[in-house]
Amino acid sequence: MKLATYKDGSRDGQLVVVSRDGARAHFATGIATRLQQVLDDWNYMAPQLHQLYEALNRGQVRHAFDFDARLCAAPLPRAFQVAWATRPADAPPADEADAPAPLRLEQLCGDALLGARDAASFASDGWDIDFEPGLAALTGDIAAGTPGPQALEGVRLVALMGRWRLRALDARDAGFQPAPVLGPLVATPDEFNEAWTGGRLRADLALAWNQRRLARRDASAALPWDFGAPLARLAHTRALQAGSIVGIAAQSAAPEFFTLQALRAQEAAREEGSLLRHGDRLRLELLDARGLAPLGNIEQAVMIERG
Repeated sequence: MKLATYKDGSRDGQLVVVSRDGARAHFATGIATRLQQVLDDWNYMAPQLHQLYEALNRGQVRHAFDFDARLCAAPLPRAFQVAWATRPADAPPADEADAPAPLRLEQLCGDALLGARDAASFASDGWDIDFEPGLAALTGDIAAGTPGPQALEGVRLVALMGRWRLRALDARDAGFQPAPVLGPLVATPDEFNEAWTGGRLRADLALAWNQRRLARRDASAALPWDFGAPLARLAHTRALQAGSIVGIAAQSAAPEFFTLQALRAQEAAREEGSLLRHGDRLRLELLDARGLAPLGNIEQAVMIERG
């Protein structure tokens, strides 16, 4: 099942069901108006939405319309909790033969998540603007102390996610990072069939900067952990509420660079100053074995808007 949220002038938007091929959509009115309602009452509402989804795929709903990602807000525009899993900056290089990669969790703001076509606005290009792409899990309730394999049972939906980084402010203002962005579509793990195994997704995560390819790498290799690891870490001492979002950052491994910082660190003539500038564009997508993008794509422009 695939879902999205259309902008309607409200803070939380309007929930829509989207066909498997991403071509058609139908409002979920009568079942739920917001995604948070569905996550709160998943066992009751998800089967009803799935029935609508299957009817939409068969062309059997009367008021379907063409899906347009440009009209989408973040699937969950406001989240109670957003966390981002990444490797610590001082962690040793990854080695498949070693123990699991050290995991660092950061709390991000969730009060106004960006939609996939929303401009990313900043007040200064002197902040060394960068972008970390990855995937995210949207959860149901997960009890405190739940271990990783059981925590995976709480994954309700999967989405593209990008986290904006202000490298120049990381040291002193790390807690004031911009709002992250979610892709236009969320999908239940069963949409990926055998490509979803043990909390990992086998499909290519691809990032382009101003139409220049930076990276295309299997997400099961680019993401250092399955989703059970950060979920269990986050739930180690407290319960997670339905509607929590946990993202995992893709890790660069030459010649595939998932951040501008990693790219420039490898370039012989490193460019000084800002990483991303006004007008730069980024495109993030997940490509399956057929070259299709089951989660749509994130296409964002960087805007510098000085007050």
